[in-house]
Amino acid sequence: MGGATNSRPAPRAGHHTPQERAAIGKAARAAVPRASHGDWVPAADRRDPVALLQEQAATRVPELVPIRYGRMLTSAFAFYRGAALVMAADLAPTPVSGLTTQICGDAHLSNFGMFGTPERELVFDINDFDETLPGPWEWDVKRLAASLVIAGRNNGFADADRASVVLATIREYRKSVARFAGMGNLAVWYTQMQIQEGLPRLREVLDKHELKEAERAVDKARTRDSLQAFSKLTRDVGGEPRIINDPPLVVPVEELFPGDDARRFFEASHELIRSYRRTLLGDRRRLLEDFRFVDMARKVVGVGSVGTRAWILLFLGRDDGDPLFLQAKEAQASVLERFVAKSAYANAGQRVVEGQRLMQAASDIFLGWERTEGLDGVARDYYVRQLRDWKGSLAPEAMDPTVMAVYGRMCGMALARAHARSGDRIALAAYLGKGDTFDRAMGRFAEAYADQNERDFATLRKAVDAGTVEARSGV
Repeated sequence: MGGATNSRPAPRAGHHTPQERAAIGKAARAAVPRASHGDWVPAADRRDPVALLQEQAATRVPELVPIRYGRMLTSAFAFYRGAALVMAADLAPTPVSGLTTQICGDAHLSNFGMFGTPERELVFDINDFDETLPGPWEWDVKRLAASLVIAGRNNGFADADRASVVLATIREYRKSVARFAGMGNLAVWYTQMQIQEGLPRLREVLDKHELKEAERAVDKARTRDSLQAFSKLTRDVGGEPRIINDPPLVVPVEELFPGDDARRFFEASHELIRSYRRTLLGDRRRLLEDFRFVDMARKVVGVGSVGTRAWILLFLGRDDGDPLFLQAKEAQASVLERFVAKSAYANAGQRVVEGQRLMQAASDIFLGWERTEGLDGVARDYYVRQLRDWKGSLAPEAMDPTVMAVYGRMCGMALARAHARSGDRIALAAYLGKGDTFDRAMGRFAEAYADQNERDFATLRKAVDAGTVEARSGV
């Protein structure tokens, strides 16, 4: 079967019996064998990866684009993080089962991690939804599997170790889908991966040093909040806190624009905040109204996102010891939209927010969206959330095979729960089955696509060396 052509939400599964839903999955398996997902051969008319990246650069801040390329050139894994569009183009013609879920669209290893829930629990989940859209669940699984192989190669893992990591991850995904298929709707919806519950289990598989590192990462995540950001990102100016100028990574508005333009930009930002508040629940809107808007700066974030417009907004509550940092990040069309149907949402920021709320077990209390017009007269969509709210993760570069296998299993479970919330989990479980056919297929695909990623990484390096692409390293 060819690539996906429709990303509209699937019919609600609850109108069919469990037996009928399982039959749908088994029929899909007969039409699209699970082993077929392991095949990867570049299309004869495959687009040049650098040309695709340059297309994305056309709508980004020109002076920041070289930073994006510089970050992508630090390793094959860093390149992969920035090449979601390249992989989406590659996945479009691959086999799909026809079972649609809300997908992340960029489900690589580094887009999972820890964050705090409104109830002040630390949970593990997907944490990046810039590309989210209804689409083939296989694309998320393939992006995750390939990222494990690419990260493993980057760390010097042996072939057998990489295979074990991928198999452990995909097996966890498959078994988790089966477990969710046997649960009631509300039970699936309420399921969270709470870190405090998971730490004791790690003692069974990690040595003392690895366990200590995991506990340190958890402790560090709990300190990453607005108060920590306030201490690092601000200074006192005439008795009022102001965001520091650290170009090109952090640049206050008054440094970006001359006097009158800076004033007009602040006024437009006030309007964005007022309008954005309408997308929040009433109690959270009231909470935000108790904070006073103080300052704003442009901030460079991530790898693939570099060049899109991202702003940090400083608010103060009771006093200077009660700060709140929000991040307003530009949302453009998902990289998936040229290969599946367009988003049902006219505002790309709303697309991100609605997808995140659907896939995450718990989302930021200040998560919302808005459209605003810049000084250049161009209207742009944004989604807004807290800059830091107990966010943390383990760096793939620091993982050995044992740790990456554990982390991969956590990612597999989180992805399965996200897909189970939005798609027909019973049909998906029936499609995957009880054997390891699909697991092994993902292992083959991941190794083959890692080879392709290395070729694309080399293509970008050649373009930079030839002077056709400008890259700025060390930023």
